[in-house]
Formats: sequence, structure tokens, C-alpha cells
Amino acid sequence: MRWEGREQSTNVEDRRGAAMAAGGIVVGGGLGSLVFLLIIMFLGANPQQLMEQVGQQQQQEAGSRASLTPENDNDAPLVEFVSVVMKDTEDVWGTLFREQLGARYQEPKLVVFKGQVRSACGEATAAVGPFYCPGDSNVYLDFDFFRELKQRFKAPGDFAMAYVIAHEVGHHVQNQLGLSSKIQAMQNRAGDVERNQLSVRLELQADYLAGVWAKHAQESKQILESGDIGDAMNAASQIGDDKITQGRVRKENFTHGTSQQRVKWYAAGLASGDLNGMMKPFEVAFDAL
Repeated sequence: MRWEGREQSTNVEDRRGAAMAAGGIVVGGGLGSLVFLLIIMFLGANPQQLMEQVGQQQQQEAGSRASLTPENDNDAPLVEFVSVVMKDTEDVWGTLFREQLGARYQEPKLVVFKGQVRSACGEATAAVGPFYCPGDSNVYLDFDFFRELKQRFKAPGDFAMAYVIAHEVGHHVQNQLGLSSKIQAMQNRAGDVERNQLSVRLELQADYLAGVWAKHAQESKQILESGDIGDAMNAASQIGDDKITQGRVRKENFTHGTSQQRVKWYAAGLASGDLNGMMKPFEVAFDAL
């Protein structure tokens, strides 16, 4: 991905050097939360209790962490990278909202943290992975997830990381359009299986929106290099429910979609670039997703 030296967003807040008191954990529901929660649920543990224990340990580590400076900040290039990607999302969605919806796009903020963070959705640890909080319209990201994406999930590449950010920004688009609250209301009235299916559809829609962003970002800024799309597709595939759980969790308990579904809907958004097509994951039978 061509990102070096390009314009950066001013909506990036770096909280990596901030320590905070331990407290209750509320999962915002991002890409990485699936990994942690499904594994510990499979093992029969209490997710809330385990996450609080992790948070307390990371809070202690944060208390002794030295203040970041340009000299000791090994992740400074990643701060620049995510700032460039956020600027690209702001430009693309600002244009699409204006031209296709006749509306103003309200830019979210990307909060970079280390270990643990407080949001309007509660407190969360890095174990939940990247997540979007509709309460404050912020995307939250710990750079350790990028390292996990590369090493554990075998999904390296700049555009794989850009896909992760674009997916979470897709949740912001859903929130701004009022879709998130509508789905939440439907889930509150639904049984477990239907509730999970609605969650899958919402996640696949975010993948579709990430594809829409990629198409328009390429058309307007020529950001892609050889292999970038393949890297993003690989990332989408590697974090499918079936791939992560390796058959240990029943399909009706999936909340983010299978590898095939995630790749399919990201590719659909990339191919069409049509914002109007974002409702398609909700319009087909679940087996046809």
C-alpha cells in the first residue's frame, strides 16, 4: 500500500502511554474479540472474570510503562500508517455520503492504546482486539493485534491492516446511518440463534463497506500495490469464525461469519463500490450468505 508521506488524519488519539485504574470490562465487539471470547467460552470459563484478570495485570504493567518518546517508540511508523488510512476513510466516506446520500459524514476518532483502554462502552483490554464503540463514535486499536494478525493468523501486509481499520470504520458508517441501533433492537427481541445470525449479517455488512472503501480509495488516490487485495482477502479469510474455532464451535453460535462469507462480502463491496448495495447481506436467506 502506498502510504508513506501522504496526508494524515487529525482524528487519531494516542493513549499508549496512559495508565488507568482497573474496572469492569465491556467488549465493544471488534474483529479480535471473537478470538478471545470463543476460545474461553469453549473452555468453559467465565469471560467477564478472565477479562478482568487480564485487565488488572495489564493495568499494573501500564503503571510502570515509561512515557513514549520519538526515541523509544518502536511503533511510531504504525501511528503514521493508521493516520494515513484514517484520512483515506474520511475522504472516501465524506464524498460518498455527500454524493450518494446527500448527508454529511461525521468523522470518527481512532484511539490507539496499549493493554487497556476506557471507552463510552466501558473498559476493554487488548484481548478484545480492535473494536468500535457507538457511544463515543471511536475506533479502538492496540498495535499488538497487527502483530498477531501477521504472526498468528498468517495475514501480513499493510493492506491487511488497512482492511481491519476499514472494517471498524464500516461499523461507524452503520452507526451513523442508524442501522446499528435497529439491529440491536431486533436482537433484543430475538432468540440466541437469530441474534447470532443478525450479528453475522452486521459484520458481513461491515466487510462489504470495507470493500466499498477500498475501491473508491484506489480510484481517487491510487493507493494499491501488487498483492494488496490478496493480503486483505487473506486477512478476511483468516479471521472467519470457522477458521478461528477449527470446528470447536457450532455454526449457529458464529457471530462474525465464516471465512468464505467474509471474503465473499468484502469482494462484493470491492467489485461494486456501491453504497446502496450494503443492505444485501440482510436481504438474502442466511444459507445464501
